[in-house]
Amino acid sequence: MAATITRHYLTLGSGANRRRVHYRRAGTGPVLLLVHQSPRSGGEYEELMRHWGAHFTCIAPDTPGFGQSEPLAKASPNIDDYADAIVEFIAAMGLDQVPAYGFHSGAIILITALKRHPERFSGIAAGGYGVWTEAEKAAFGANYTPPFLPLPYGQHLVWAWNRVLEQAWFFPWYDVRNETRMRNAHDDPGKVHDIIMEILDAGDSFRHGYAAVLAAPRDIPPPDAVSAPVFITAYDGDPMQAHIDRLGDMPASWSARKVRTPDDQIAASLAFLQTLTPAPVIEPKADSHQGFISISTPAFSGQLHWRRAEANPADLLEIHAPGQALDCMAIRGTAIDLPGHGLSSPWPGEAPRDWAPWAAVIEAARTALGLGTVALPAVPPGDPDRLFPDFTPDRFGSYLTRAWAIARARHFFAPWYEGNAAHAIPFAPEDIALEQLALECRALVRASAARQFAMALQAKG
Repeated sequence: MAATITRHYLTLGSGANRRRVHYRRAGTGPVLLLVHQSPRSGGEYEELMRHWGAHFTCIAPDTPGFGQSEPLAKASPNIDDYADAIVEFIAAMGLDQVPAYGFHSGAIILITALKRHPERFSGIAAGGYGVWTEAEKAAFGANYTPPFLPLPYGQHLVWAWNRVLEQAWFFPWYDVRNETRMRNAHDDPGKVHDIIMEILDAGDSFRHGYAAVLAAPRDIPPPDAVSAPVFITAYDGDPMQAHIDRLGDMPASWSARKVRTPDDQIAASLAFLQTLTPAPVIEPKADSHQGFISISTPAFSGQLHWRRAEANPADLLEIHAPGQALDCMAIRGTAIDLPGHGLSSPWPGEAPRDWAPWAAVIEAARTALGLGTVALPAVPPGDPDRLFPDFTPDRFGSYLTRAWAIARARHFFAPWYEGNAAHAIPFAPEDIALEQLALECRALVRASAARQFAMALQAKG
């Protein structure tokens, strides 16, 4: 049976160095740390965690500035900063030493962390390890990580879509030549969408994590060094496979192997990890003012994302509007993302269009969080089918710019699709601030149940 994944927040540090870390947990037994590649999040390991959870308690944090983790309090963090951040997380979880797995950027972060904090790791399995030439580092620095900031009409989304798509065609993505083609090229909108959403979550922070790993030095100890074991693999078609030939001399406890397929790489890594000294079994540590709760009603079973105001929270459960999420709100009490919105689980199958199933979820959340009253959003005016069109990813990424245009227009007109003087509504400049629109666009794209929630609110009256 596949392991169930739970999600948690843990706040580290204090003052200017206080930051939120989001992590996923699955499985039973000794802990295994998983560190993702850039610009992804721990979510890229969900399938792996469901299977490896039979052997380990898999813990996969979002590294600083990625996924739902806050960035480091430093303008231009380097690879040492990201390595130290992982070790800070390990310590905060109550672990003295762990085995770990990292893919690409995650492998570089972990191997740097091993060099800086050798006592913290019993061993590392690495899915590829980049050893860059000085010329490659210079080219990456000039081209790979341009600023990524929201623009008024969503132009940044066009760039992001094509940059992620063509990364599947060429490596590096900006070097478009026959010689740089990827062997495993694809144009799958779903795969591109998953990465796009993680870039949108990270915002401009995504380039700092990339820059750090691309500028990282070769951190392999000399051949006579005493080191925890490290096992590096790379499969056919992975650009990092050629870097196995660049590794040079390594300690006796280190080894590297080229394998044929991604499945071979995963299997070889698991076999290696099972030989390492296990970490102890631990209970998850989490914040008390934000996180995820598991609820079950006749129509829904899953996790709801929640957050509470840290200063003097009201005894109130706040519900966002259809197509939005708690990140879009100024929270006075406690807010949740409803199913099919924000970071909460989706409804199984088609979301309900009548009010009763939604009301049951809200009541279950209110009870679980120990709250008093519920504040519902206003009933949205307009036709739900027009208010919330289909945002299924398409081959050209046009759904992203459509969502941005809607997020912007609904501050000007009600309903947004009636763009004329008769339907104009007042707005404040902060309503269309670019960072606010970025939040609302992201929430709208994620809101798979927005149309049905709007219908349920209208039916309730």
